[in-house]
Amino acid sequence: MASAMVGIPALKSTYFDMTARMEKAVEGFRTQLVAIRTGRASVHVLDPVRVDAYGSMMTLSQVATVNAAEGQLITVQPYDPSLIKAIEKAITEANIGLNPQNDGKIIRLPVPPMNEERRKETVKHLNKVLEDHRTAIRNIRRDGNDAIKKAVKDKLVSADEEKRATEEVQQLTDTEIKRIEEMFKAKEKEVMTV
Repeated sequence: MASAMVGIPALKSTYFDMTARMEKAVEGFRTQLVAIRTGRASVHVLDPVRVDAYGSMMTLSQVATVNAAEGQLITVQPYDPSLIKAIEKAITEANIGLNPQNDGKIIRLPVPPMNEERRKETVKHLNKVLEDHRTAIRNIRRDGNDAIKKAVKDKLVSADEEKRATEEVQQLTDTEIKRIEEMFKAKEKEVMTV
């Protein structure tokens, strides 16, 4: 659908700013979902891990190869074997519920199956993350509507254009909230599946 706001010079930048910010909010939600542990091994669980290596904090993927070959095991193979202790420490300190086991060459992370209580806690946490992102999208809607009202006050936009633009902002908001709710439902199903 073509945007009515893009056709209104006074609202064009508002539209692009809103869509970019909403997309960023949706991406942020997707990133957080991927990092949440389910009962199966996923290398993304280790995304928040930062390793103190060579005098700076680095992501795990910068210092090691991470694999989830089996459903219940993640392996971490350091590029430099001297970093194995630092990597093990970083994983432990990240507090992601995995206990590293190393044999001097490779770190194994058994992924314990989640019990019912842990699954429910995870879904509760997911709900909070979803609500935070819904709120972020609604705040972007408010900013867009404020910009439209300002353009009307400054006589840059007619009443008809205001109505169309406000409806478009609401449609955009509804679409993005629906996207994150669908992602949430898929993740919830994945978490609750034993």
